[in-house]
Amino acid sequence: MSNLRQSTDTADLLVANAFIYTSDPSLPYADSMAVKDGRIVRVGNYSFVQELEGSRTEKWNLGGKVVVPGFIDSHLHLLYGGLQMARVELHGVNTKELFISKIQEGAKDKKEGSWVLGGGWNNDLWGGELPMANWIDDITSHNPVWLSRMDGHMGLANSLALKLAGITRDIEDPPGGTIVRTLDGEPTGLLIDAARQLILLSIPEDSVDERREALLRASNYALTKGVTTVVDVGRYVPGSSVELSWEDFTDVYGWANSSGNMNIRVCLFFPMETSARLYDLVRRTGRVISQWLYLGGVKAFLDGSLGSNSALFYEPYADDPENYGLQVTDLQSLTNMTVLSDKSGLQVAIHAIGDRANDLILDMYESVASANGERDRRFRIEHAQHLAPGSAARFGKQGVIASVQVGEASFARVAMVSFTRKPEHLLEDADSAAKKLGKERAQTGSYLFHSLLASGATVAFGSDWPVADIDPLNNIRAAMKRIPAGWKASWIPSECLSINAALDAHTISAAHAAFLEKDLGSLSPGKLADFVVLSTSSWQKFTEEASASIEATYVGGVKAYPTKDVM
Repeated sequence: MSNLRQSTDTADLLVANAFIYTSDPSLPYADSMAVKDGRIVRVGNYSFVQELEGSRTEKWNLGGKVVVPGFIDSHLHLLYGGLQMARVELHGVNTKELFISKIQEGAKDKKEGSWVLGGGWNNDLWGGELPMANWIDDITSHNPVWLSRMDGHMGLANSLALKLAGITRDIEDPPGGTIVRTLDGEPTGLLIDAARQLILLSIPEDSVDERREALLRASNYALTKGVTTVVDVGRYVPGSSVELSWEDFTDVYGWANSSGNMNIRVCLFFPMETSARLYDLVRRTGRVISQWLYLGGVKAFLDGSLGSNSALFYEPYADDPENYGLQVTDLQSLTNMTVLSDKSGLQVAIHAIGDRANDLILDMYESVASANGERDRRFRIEHAQHLAPGSAARFGKQGVIASVQVGEASFARVAMVSFTRKPEHLLEDADSAAKKLGKERAQTGSYLFHSLLASGATVAFGSDWPVADIDPLNNIRAAMKRIPAGWKASWIPSECLSINAALDAHTISAAHAAFLEKDLGSLSPGKLADFVVLSTSSWQKFTEEASASIEATYVGGVKAYPTKDVM
């Protein structure tokens, strides 16, 4: 422009000389973009966008760098991840000896009687032997210990913790849970699903300040991975209190939203048991509390996890022939809650891992939709990890969203955090799935991303952090290649995705899956200017290898990562 101007219609920021993938099918690619007041006002070629350049417009020449929409993580446990970052980290531990030494290190500076907390262990990494309390009793005799398996459906307590919780050989398994025992009936220290509550009730609650610090810690970490929006399904898991999510909403998110301490956008899901409370809140405030905080819907569980042999299958586990998995919630009760939640207009998301669990939820969703009548409800199944023949097609036919996890084994190298439920997520799961299900079942029904898309279903990617790392680029690469560590070929190559499909699953499809697409998910005029600058200048190379790093993350047109200029 020969005469630069500054008026109400000029842009605050102009991004030029980029390769922009918009996730908007009406204009998939562009080279320039203009931002004003935190929203995108134009996308297209430079001459079109340059019309909005004024004397005060900040201009970025990206030298051909690839730009994509800010990534949306469709399923994680944000505060759990932030808390775990300050605890004993066991993710990637691959020997019994290292497991013990990590706990010893975590306990050495603890005051007598204070809890040693942590998680992320995966017994498959050291050959499958499950840990026992007697592994660590000698080194933690003065401190109770609770260590969650990476899937969050199983954990290990030491003998002192068992004693404090009143867990003895005489106590019965609670409904929906298992106290693992020796052959003579003594508890080993391992507790599965609802049995975890026996220990959790004894652990002091995290303070408000600790949870607020966890939010800030987790949010800053997410930005380093290009994640600008997350769907937080909360700290509620089977056996825990439904109040945790509401306490976090009031004490943490409410505080951060009102005090200017939100730096990523968060969509919250609450326990389905509290749907009436959420309905009342939505009726008063609407779903959009601010540009930072959204009310999503309600979540429930039907089964456990593959790693803990508690995912619900039609056939028994190959390594546990008497076990078909656990149904952690009564189906009639779950149906009744789903009917009421859906009738109230709330979005429903239900955790299902095993093939039978997924079919039970698909059947239930079909009956609830029929009973409550047609509307844009966007039922979700969280994980949809293992599907029976024909089940993938039902997602598209019924309009059920598949909120799936992809995460790559590289998180063991990152060694940041870990806690909750596992898929061990696609690449990490390939070998263990074959052991637990048998090769044929694992090869025909696991992580059927392409089949789900082919059915017309919306597929939204998430990490389930801190089960796997928040790392959309790793997820995208894993979905494209599907090559586990040590393998030469893809795991179920027919289920590999294109770069565009994988990017959309972490952007526009993820936004659609949470009713956020009006504001987020694509680089389209009118939407919030959340975008990521990648390190690569070659779109062609990126489409082949998905190999890049995060160079900068922008939220609302403002650079949020890194804090110092690197371009």
